Amino acid sequence: MQNRKLKIGIVVGEVSGDTLGAKLIRRFREQGIDAEFEGIGGPQMIAEGFKSYYPMDILSVMGIVEVLKDIKKLFAVRDGLVATWTEHPVDVFIGIDAPDFNLRLSKSLKQKNLPIKTVQYVSPSVWAWRQGRVHGIKASIDLVLCLFPFEKVFFKKWDVPAAFVGHPLASQLPLKNPIVEAKQELGLVTDQKHIALLPGSRRGEIERLGPLVLDAAQIISQQHPEYTFLIPAINDARKQQIESLLAQYPESLKSKVKLMENTDTESKIGRQVMNASDIVALASGTATLEAMLLHRPMVTFYKLNWLTYHVVKFLIKIQYYSLPNIIAGKKVIEELIQRDATPERLATEICKLIDIEAAKIQSMQHLTMHKQLLSSNSEDPVEAILNILQ
Repeated sequence: MQNRKLKIGIVVGEVSGDTLGAKLIRRFREQGIDAEFEGIGGPQMIAEGFKSYYPMDILSVMGIVEVLKDIKKLFAVRDGLVATWTEHPVDVFIGIDAPDFNLRLSKSLKQKNLPIKTVQYVSPSVWAWRQGRVHGIKASIDLVLCLFPFEKVFFKKWDVPAAFVGHPLASQLPLKNPIVEAKQELGLVTDQKHIALLPGSRRGEIERLGPLVLDAAQIISQQHPEYTFLIPAINDARKQQIESLLAQYPESLKSKVKLMENTDTESKIGRQVMNASDIVALASGTATLEAMLLHRPMVTFYKLNWLTYHVVKFLIKIQYYSLPNIIAGKKVIEELIQRDATPERLATEICKLIDIEAAKIQSMQHLTMHKQLLSSNSEDPVEAILNILQ
């Protein structure tokens, strides 16, 4: 298989997937494997020579109601990729995260009886909810690449081929992480206290959660005027959207809020802002893992469309929503979901972490989990992918 150039299809739907995809492409090249990559990718993957047929943002849709609005467009993208790879097959298709789209794409490729191996990189949360999906995964996926060891254990019970490849951030982010240096990197005053506000990176998330974090910031600013708020914007569109929201608030708050715009292809401004902040308040998602691995005290929150939420809550099989709590198997950070996600509750929970002792305890718990993720035995994702090709 390695005597000719491999053709690898990859599809990602958001920034975190773009980061994983770019690292995977580099890993193939570092091992001297001649390969070309195509599908749907973001700026980091494109910078590595990836050929993207559609913009990554086309898949950045969350929630049942929200997906229904764009269902025709999503089907057209899926059918377009199937048509391309039917005429010019790739050796392996790797869906990175975006499971609702990528698992359906893998199923479509299998139904065509194409000579294409299928990989899902980042396990869908079948261990958390909608466990019946594992049967579909078993039928359409040749290999699941898992970021956490408990995921491989779950798939083993269902006889689904899986490899624990570790979370790249666990080894990438250092165990010692001075906040002063992080503030200096962003040109911030080092003795100024900062609270990071991350309402999400998608347009819909900022629509739903932007007012929540700004209302909470207004409450905190009145109680603790010594704090400044940092909000990252991954691109100019998101920056303009946040600025438009912020324009509705009084000057007393606007003067305390600093928008931090992304300036490089790695889209790492969110991580930089969290790293430079004394406290982090963020939308529940993969960013909670980043905040944990940065050892920053945090509060997480989320709100879905009311119909989406009422459907989802009956399907959830786990006690917690955020990765730090799931990994720990107990409540390490506060989760404010749906009705609990009010400006008053968010402000209260953030203010609790202004207590240095409470913040220190949480940070130490994050460090312990970081060490646990590093100590587990992981496999090389490239080697695992090559094994199914051979």
